[in-house]
Parts: sequence; structure tokens; C-alpha cells
Amino acid sequence: MTIVVVSRRRSSTSVEASHPGAAILDVTSRGPEPWVRLSPFYPHGGIPVPLSPGRTGRSVEGIWQALKVFEGADVDPTKLTVGTMRGLKRTVRANGPVRGHRAGLDGDALLPYVEARRLIYLPAYHWMLEHRATDLVRELRETAARRTVVLLDYTTNGDVTDERTPLSHAALVRAYVTNAWPS
Repeated sequence: MTIVVVSRRRSSTSVEASHPGAAILDVTSRGPEPWVRLSPFYPHGGIPVPLSPGRTGRSVEGIWQALKVFEGADVDPTKLTVGTMRGLKRTVRANGPVRGHRAGLDGDALLPYVEARRLIYLPAYHWMLEHRATDLVRELRETAARRTVVLLDYTTNGDVTDERTPLSHAALVRAYVTNAWPS
């Protein structure tokens, strides 16, 4: 089973030349149906907010952004209810430097970046894959058993501990489909 994560910014000609005969799937928020449903921005609904019993969000990205704490702004629960793939990001420009992620909507502790990835992003995305994208995961496994699958994403970082670049959700999809989910 071969699944490769490649930058969406590469030309399709380059990707096809590097991976002849591969199934090339854009899993970003700009990708086509049904693969766009693997984007963390996709508003599946009902995703449990980690460390916040009884609370849910529409998208993984909405949960991540809702729990982000800035110098000038605390959590923003409105991000949990955003039903489109727009208007989710909270920026340093508008809110000042990021201080961390709140350990739950009502939590006191601020989590550093890598710990927030482990305790917020990974559980939310894993839940989404298990409960909202089972058909796509099954199709990816079946396709990857027959030929190479290339997943396109804006970032290719699959290392949860690498803070230099954003974590690639396509790398998480590959990890999940190949039973190599990060611990």
C-alpha cells in the first residue's frame, strides 16, 4: 500500500510525472467532492471538542481556532458553529501573538503548540475520520491496495513535533489509512 503526500502547489504535470498511474486526490478545502470532506475545514458537524465534555463543533479547523488563545483574545466558541469553510481562521494580525490553546473551552491551562496538536487537533481529526469519513477511508484503502495514491495538501509535514510548519492533514489521512496514527 503506497500513499504519498505531495504539495498542492506543484503542477499537475510534475505530480503525474513523479507518480505515473497514481490516483491523485486533492484533499484540501479547494478539492472536489467527495475528497474535500477530508479537509479539516469541512463542516461535518457533531465533532466532539476535546477536553470539553458535551460540546461539539462543525469542523476540525473550527475547533482548533475556537480554542486558540492570543495576547488580545481568549477562546472564540463562535468558530464551533461556522457552517462554511470560510471565516474560520483567527489571526495574529487581528489578535496579537498566540499564547497557546486553551485546554478545553472552560479550561484554565494553556497548552503549548505540540501538546495542543496532540490533545486537540489529533483527537478531533481522528474522530472525524472514524465517524464522518469512513466511506472515504475505505475507498482510499481499496485504491491504495491496487495502485499508488497521491494526496495533495498545502503542507506536507507529517511530524506532530515539527513546529516549523503546519501539520499536514493529508499526512494524517495517510497515517490513519495505513494504521500508523501518531502517538
